[in-house]
Order: sequence, then structure tokens, then C-alpha cells
Amino acid sequence: MKFLLVCLALLPVCAARPQDILFEMFTFPLETDTAHVALTTSEQDLGAATVCLRSFTDLTRTHVLFSLATPSHADGLVLFWDPNPNQFILFVKDSWKSFLGMDYALNTWHSMCVTWDGVTGAAQVWLDGRHSVRRYITTGNITGPFSITLGQDQDSYGGGFDAGQSFVGLLTDVHMWNETIPRQEIMNFMENGFFSAGNVLDWTHLEFRVTGRVLVEDSQCPL
Repeated sequence: MKFLLVCLALLPVCAARPQDILFEMFTFPLETDTAHVALTTSEQDLGAATVCLRSFTDLTRTHVLFSLATPSHADGLVLFWDPNPNQFILFVKDSWKSFLGMDYALNTWHSMCVTWDGVTGAAQVWLDGRHSVRRYITTGNITGPFSITLGQDQDSYGGGFDAGQSFVGLLTDVHMWNETIPRQEIMNFMENGFFSAGNVLDWTHLEFRVTGRVLVEDSQCPL
């Protein structure tokens, strides 16, 4: 952690290398169209997906929580929060659906997961142990190469950032699987019980690159 903090303080870009950051978090302290964390995975073809993470923010505007782009789909797999009207928006291959009425309170740590099945097209959002309805988005695989970012939404592959959609706050415990993991695994993540780490992205063995003013700090998440 000491090396990483020094690196972040002195350089605008830090090279990717696998890190165990189990008890750490990414802090995004400023609204910018540059600061982000790029995540690297060897997986380049998804027939299904689950993404889980924990976040803390006081943003009252639309903001991105997770962004995966491909050369053919800028919104390959993207999770947004939109306060008007109190909804999560999940994009898969540029198609999207809204998930309404979930209790995304400000200045609160939230645990969330999204699932999508490429065979049925069904998707679902989980927030703090409660799930949404299941909605159809689209079928077929998401094929890479993948560009995955935290802190910024990609309006084009690897770029096209907009400060007005950026994330400002704290993010930790980001995991991704190439399947729709079972309900019990999701609940274990929500409750910080034992769960199998992501096989696409694993917070305990995460390869990432920081650009701009993003801090890696000891986690303040109580879970």
C-alpha cells in the first residue's frame, strides 16, 4: 500500500500489476473527466455476467458505478444510478433497462450486484440484500477486447469521459464473474460472509492502472 500511495501522489498514471487490496478502497475525490481506474482481465468473451461492488457517495446527480466497453459497444456492460426517478440503469451491448424504487441513500455504504444471462437476456439488480424485478435486456455474448473502468463512463472504447457522469466517492470490493452466481453467493457478498471471489475480476488479485487523482486508501467500509 505504501508504494501505491507514493505512486499515486507523484505520477498521473501508475502501471498495472496484480494487487491484493482486500482491506483497501479507491477514493475519487474530484469531479473530473479524466480520473479513473482501468481494470485488466484475461476474459474476453462473456455469455453471462455478475458484477458486485460496494460504494459510498453523496452525489445527487446521475453517475456511473461500473463501465465495461468493447470496440463495437461503448455500453458493453454498464451500471448507472439516476436520481430522477430513483433508478438504476443497466446497459448490456448498448441496450438498457431501468430498475426503479431501490433505496440508494446518500452518505451510506451500499453493497450491490447485477446479473445478466446471455441465453435468456434476463437481468437483475441487487442492493443491500434486496433484489429488483428481473427484466429482459438482450441476448448473445459480450465479446472483447474489454476496456473496464471505475470512476468514468466510457462513451467510446477506452475514453469519451464526461465529468457530469463521473463517480465521486468511495469504491471497494469489486468482483466480476462469467456467470450469474447463485442467490446465496450474492447474499454472502452482501453480508460479507464467505463467497467465491470473482473469476473475471478479483479484488484480492486485481490488476489495475490509476490515471489522475484517485487514491488507494485503507477501507472505511464497515463490512
